[in-house]
Amino acid sequence: MIPVFNLGDETQLTFMVTESDLASFNGERVHPFYSTFSLGRDAEWTCRQFVLQMKEEDEEGIGTFLNIKHASPALLGEQVTITAKITRLEGNSIDCDFWVNAGERLVAQGEQGQKILKKEKVQRLIEQITP
Repeated sequence: MIPVFNLGDETQLTFMVTESDLASFNGERVHPFYSTFSLGRDAEWTCRQFVLQMKEEDEEGIGTFLNIKHASPALLGEQVTITAKITRLEGNSIDCDFWVNAGERLVAQGEQGQKILKKEKVQRLIEQITP
């Protein structure tokens, strides 16, 4: 693992809310807002930007937790910006707080965690649970 970040470091990505990001289950639209599922995917991707720069060739990052609290909806066609901030760097673990804004309006906030593991360890974990 390459120690290139410190507590408090931030990264930011911007996403456009598309039709596929809206809340739907079994092909049926639930509501016309940025779904929790899509928001979680995009928050994880934003936090993963740290891991991509920290992991070495023989390593991979895996998620350990994701918590999201909505504050307001984001609509189809709205641009959202997700900012992630490192709150814990301990051993091979990296935790981030994140917040999602549509302009100045807070859409959601939360926390996400990842661990950086050797790829061979990830493979062993797969083999342990694969029948």
